[in-house]
Amino acid sequence: MLTLTSASSALTLFPECKTQRRRYAISAAADDKFPSFLPKQMEEIKDPFARKLATRIERLPVNVSFSEKSIMSSCVKPLIQSNQNPVVLLHGFDSSCLEWRYTFPLLEEAGLETWAIDILGWGFSNLERIKSCDIASKREHFYQLWKSYIKRPMTLVGPSLGAAVAVDFAVNHPEAVENLVLIDASVYAEGTGNLAKLPRAAAYAGVSILKSFPLRLYIIFLAFKGVSFDTCLDWVNIGKLHCLYPWWEDATVSFMISGGYNVSRQIDQVKQKTLIIWGEDDQIVSNKLAVVSNSNFCSIQASEYYHNRLHCELPNSIILQVPDCGHFPHVEKPDSAARLILEFIQNYSCQKKAQLAPTEEVVY
Repeated sequence: MLTLTSASSALTLFPECKTQRRRYAISAAADDKFPSFLPKQMEEIKDPFARKLATRIERLPVNVSFSEKSIMSSCVKPLIQSNQNPVVLLHGFDSSCLEWRYTFPLLEEAGLETWAIDILGWGFSNLERIKSCDIASKREHFYQLWKSYIKRPMTLVGPSLGAAVAVDFAVNHPEAVENLVLIDASVYAEGTGNLAKLPRAAAYAGVSILKSFPLRLYIIFLAFKGVSFDTCLDWVNIGKLHCLYPWWEDATVSFMISGGYNVSRQIDQVKQKTLIIWGEDDQIVSNKLAVVSNSNFCSIQASEYYHNRLHCELPNSIILQVPDCGHFPHVEKPDSAARLILEFIQNYSCQKKAQLAPTEEVVY
């Protein structure tokens, strides 16, 4: 396994990073104008990066077979068009594109054509008339969005459960995915397990707990290291914004009783070049693996077993570890996450050009 030895080294690729981020933060409070479809509680968010990215969220009409009308689908579109294929950022379970508030601007500053997409059922899309948010619906919705707007093979980035979304999509629509980046990938869970068998009333009760403030605060403390209490409170409020829509419970229950993502058997079918990024101190996936495997591993050993297993099962992958980092490197260590993604894309592009370059004929 390769380890990123210094997070500060990321700044070599972003020499203006600290200055840019300072200007970004100063301007955020001055001219924020949020889309009218965002919950009004967005005004209460303090994080300047979340506020700035929220001003760029828009809804695009996406036609799908399971809805008579287009789904107004939320995303952040790129400001620039690049000769390289685009980078498309997914988010984790029950989250939104605001998860990328720190890393998204760094990828754009590096010249990448970058999208942040809300997965059907989460984020800020209008789901008022949508009855199904199962895996097939999520996949079809994403494919139709890609086919209508992105239109080119992409570098697809999936963190946590978003990695399962990315694996499922890459296997089912390989023409749409040039390569993959999986961040602290949750890809060995057996879907939603016994939750899929709950009576609908019990499922709704469970979902109401899912959006509770204490549970989300606990997850923040578990996922991140050394974050102040005030920051944790703000991050919980950011993570709960999409839960304020009236259709959120229906969409989440639909996902839960459908069985969720179970992609462990698809992993060896992934043919795309894949970068696996792992936070060294991940306490979410590693702890779950230790319980599921009934092993005596400590959490770090379990984490190493988990992502080394993923590395071995992905036929065309490399793995890089971010030190002193938990489950969300793109939130906790955005400079490191952006650098690793950028270097992966640059190296892949160079290798591709070298393969396509004509060989010189040797004359004897």
